[in-house]
Amino acid sequence: MNKLLIRGAAVVNEGNIVPLDVLIEGERISTIAPAITVSNDMEVIDAHGKHLLPGCIDDQVHFREPGLTHKATIETESKACIAGGITSYFEMPNTNPQTTNADAYAKKLAIAAETSWVNYGFMFGGTNDNLEQIKAIDPKKTPALKLFLGSSTGNMLVDDPKTLKEIFTAFKLPIAVHCEDEQTVKNNLATYKLKYGDDIPIEYHPDIRSEEACYLSSSKAIALAKETGARLHVFHLSTAKETALFSNELPLSQKQITAEVCIHHLWFSDEDYAQKGTHIKWNPAVKTAHDRDELWNALNDDRIDIIATDHAPHTIEEKSQVYTKAPSGGPMVQHALPVMLDCVQQGKITLEKVVEKMCHNPAILFDIEHRGYIREGYFADLVLVDTNQSQTVTRDNVLYKCGWSPLEGTTLKGTVTHTIINGEILYNQGVFASTAKAKQLTFVR
Repeated sequence: MNKLLIRGAAVVNEGNIVPLDVLIEGERISTIAPAITVSNDMEVIDAHGKHLLPGCIDDQVHFREPGLTHKATIETESKACIAGGITSYFEMPNTNPQTTNADAYAKKLAIAAETSWVNYGFMFGGTNDNLEQIKAIDPKKTPALKLFLGSSTGNMLVDDPKTLKEIFTAFKLPIAVHCEDEQTVKNNLATYKLKYGDDIPIEYHPDIRSEEACYLSSSKAIALAKETGARLHVFHLSTAKETALFSNELPLSQKQITAEVCIHHLWFSDEDYAQKGTHIKWNPAVKTAHDRDELWNALNDDRIDIIATDHAPHTIEEKSQVYTKAPSGGPMVQHALPVMLDCVQQGKITLEKVVEKMCHNPAILFDIEHRGYIREGYFADLVLVDTNQSQTVTRDNVLYKCGWSPLEGTTLKGTVTHTIINGEILYNQGVFASTAKAKQLTFVR
């Protein structure tokens, strides 16, 4: 059995930062102690001056496989995850074909088993007519159900109120929702198209995908969850107004209604459209600096529970089209944790809180088995970071298949130096291992 000793790191775990040694034997953490004696059969990493974090768990990515592999693949994007300290992900169902039946689900798992560099789970997609398939989901192997309550990508909009209530009533696992009111968005778009045609100035994107559209949809979803007792998780909050819909009165393990915020909504504001253009076109839209500030407040006071990426790559040619043709979404997994490390340096959040929102809370919310913490007996998914080492994002150093990043030109203070997955060092100072060590995630339910 391989033995790996990480010596002298400042371990960030469960609200504390403590200098500790961590011994890994095989796939799991065997011993955590102030000092562990080195033996000849151990590989040793001297981690003095660095912080050791649990591997980040990204609860929302779009890796585009199958069907859209000119944009990305499970292999390319999961490899980018490693460089960004993400050791597990949940991939979304709006691929081609959509992951809305057992056959499509099994095929996607088979691709990941062969090619994923990091641990994986796939959300099952809900539609207006697949309730029986939803009822047959294996709760021990499926993280959640994903519903589009506003049409963002593909044609997975669930807009039948009767079906929606049936799903909320029948499904007992978390229901993750994209909330934008479809009719509001359509009306807004029609108004701007009448004035500008297809070449709508990008700064009007947050007026089209508006605060009203977000709040109307998310408030309806929350009301339905309260009526039916559903376990609801609202993806990618983007407005200050929506933060008032969520509570911090209960610990996460007791919450029935939870929320996520994405890196881009914490980093960008509508002031950035002038420089970044459609490269920062997301659904929901990046909104005002005030919205961004209130998202930070809700994150820090625990109304928002999880930080994720909504990693959704498109080619640069696709993103460079006029407004109505440029797709929404952008790549983010390689730089998500470094962005948050930089935000720690700026005083916007503590390192302990970053670990809570990116590591612990996804494990709690989705009942992930033996991951998300640095604990004896848990899988050794670990990330070493140097909080003093800066990196500049350039087109030459991005790892995504699409070959670009909305963060190009940005210097971030904080760098991932090592990523360990299931006990194996897969990333070491910019050098990748030759083979992956990923596993399918399992859930304690």
